[in-house]
Amino acid sequence: MTGLRIISLYSGSGGNATLVSTKTSTILIDAGKSARSLTAAIERVGLDVDKIDAIFITHEHTDHISALTVLEKKHPIPVHMTEMSAKRANIQKDSPLWQHTVVHPPRFSVELDGISVSSFCTSHDSAMSVGYRVQVGDFLFGIATDTGYVTDDMKNGLLGCDAVLIESNHDEEMLLTGPYPPELKKRILSRTGHLSNKDCAALASELAKSGTKRFALGHLSEENNTPEMATKTVGSALLGFEGISLFAACPDSETVII
Repeated sequence: MTGLRIISLYSGSGGNATLVSTKTSTILIDAGKSARSLTAAIERVGLDVDKIDAIFITHEHTDHISALTVLEKKHPIPVHMTEMSAKRANIQKDSPLWQHTVVHPPRFSVELDGISVSSFCTSHDSAMSVGYRVQVGDFLFGIATDTGYVTDDMKNGLLGCDAVLIESNHDEEMLLTGPYPPELKKRILSRTGHLSNKDCAALASELAKSGTKRFALGHLSEENNTPEMATKTVGSALLGFEGISLFAACPDSETVII
């Protein structure tokens, strides 16, 4: 685990990107916001975008891929995503992004120098949505930030991880009494929407039992949640577990996970 750094560059409806770096390899999970914003965030944590060995995409929604087209014009980084997401993203066939994209089935694994990445399926209203289990030596990191409920595949992918970045999108009461139109509320609450604080708390308790110590809460809704509400709800489920670190990932700035 020597030299390991895991940083959420930003996590929210405006964009998502998480960096995993060792002395020998660096990967990016998702590439939301603009290429300029993403590059600036990477540079702020002291890394160079040209040193990124691979980008792994969870799904094709804009807040997870919007930087890719421009980024790939200057930086020929391999982009790994499921074939279904790649098709729905409608990538131009003559673009640098198309040339650098490696498509996979929903469950796949990629081995880099010192970093192993394996996908697992989540449940979101996209063509396909996955999370990732990342192994560096004996250290395991799991990320799942867009899912309407905790799938068995997702739970198995996260169990035993030392640190996780998991979705805690909304407080149900705040969403139900808030200004969103009924159809949008229905979508968010559905099994292909986003994970609530309550459901995240139940997941966190199971993960803590499996040995997880560091919990970063991601993709918080700015309209239907607050960092305080999310950490309070999830924290209540982690009472009694020793050595736990719990915090919310920032939507517009870097959050150090490891």
